[in-house]
Amino acid sequence: GAKYVVLTSKHHEGYSLYPSKYNWNWNSQDVGPNRDLVGELAAAVRSNSSLTFGLYHSLFEFFNPFWIEDRDTNFTTRNYPDKRPMPMLKELVEKYKPDYIYSDGDGINGTTSSYWNSTKFLAWLFNDSPVKDTVVDNDRWGEDCRCIHGSTKTCHDRYNPGYALPYKWENAMTFDRRSWGYRRNADLSMYLSIEEVLKSLVTTVSCGGNMLINFGPSKEGTIPTIMEERMRQMGTWLGINGEGIYASSTWKHQNDTLTEDIWYTMKGEDVYAFTLSWPYENQLTLGAVASTSTTTITMLGYNGDNLQFRETTDGLVISMPWMSRVTSKWVWTLKMTNVKVA
Repeated sequence: GAKYVVLTSKHHEGYSLYPSKYNWNWNSQDVGPNRDLVGELAAAVRSNSSLTFGLYHSLFEFFNPFWIEDRDTNFTTRNYPDKRPMPMLKELVEKYKPDYIYSDGDGINGTTSSYWNSTKFLAWLFNDSPVKDTVVDNDRWGEDCRCIHGSTKTCHDRYNPGYALPYKWENAMTFDRRSWGYRRNADLSMYLSIEEVLKSLVTTVSCGGNMLINFGPSKEGTIPTIMEERMRQMGTWLGINGEGIYASSTWKHQNDTLTEDIWYTMKGEDVYAFTLSWPYENQLTLGAVASTSTTTITMLGYNGDNLQFRETTDGLVISMPWMSRVTSKWVWTLKMTNVKVA
């Protein structure tokens, strides 16, 4: 069900997953697997899928001596940006030509875009780079940039405001409740359930955002079983309900005005209502939607007749089928044609 993939090319410890002339002897070609992991994944994604390829890159590094030197001068010097992150980013773009640059580690110790010299890199990226006509970026180029500048806004980790925003945004989240990396000692309770994952997806898309899901592989490079299960469950659900997710837009209301845990999207003339729980006695009441003389309501994953509905003083009451006759699980989707705002 995924549409794009973003690989961590370098995280805060400074180890890069590709050979870099700016990172001698601390990259995946020189130390560890002796492979260009960024290059291999880029080739696999582009040759075997329709996924869009992106790269995450941390500006900040915990132990880099140039960073420590700049920090100790209260950033009155700026040796680190010119020697590490900015030349490495340019190298990444020229070598792997990603369609998405996910910058991070930008606001440490209050550092701003002027310290990082972000505008110089971005001017090159969007005017002279080999991906200038296709690339998008995020907003993590300095403490002064978050939620303000960038092709898409990420604002902070797990950003999910719960209402529509006037710009493109992304909810970068993780299956693990506490960590962005692999934790061998994490038990099942530390991972989001599939119901929680789908709630995050539905609420994000209903408010006009994309969801970028992080998972940390083990040291062997394998995806932990619980994370694989969550991704496969999401794929199964999207195979049935993706019509209301992909290429959708926000509706007049993002969630219902009467019934909890109902979220809406729109595509063309159709409105989709996602219910996060099955209604009592199969009767679902919507306060934000009103029917017209030509309204039809169906359920994704149900091959029976159109659903019956009636207008009441409480709202639009829809008669759901028996749950056992619906192939979808966890979250259910109603497709409503020719409805209006109540």
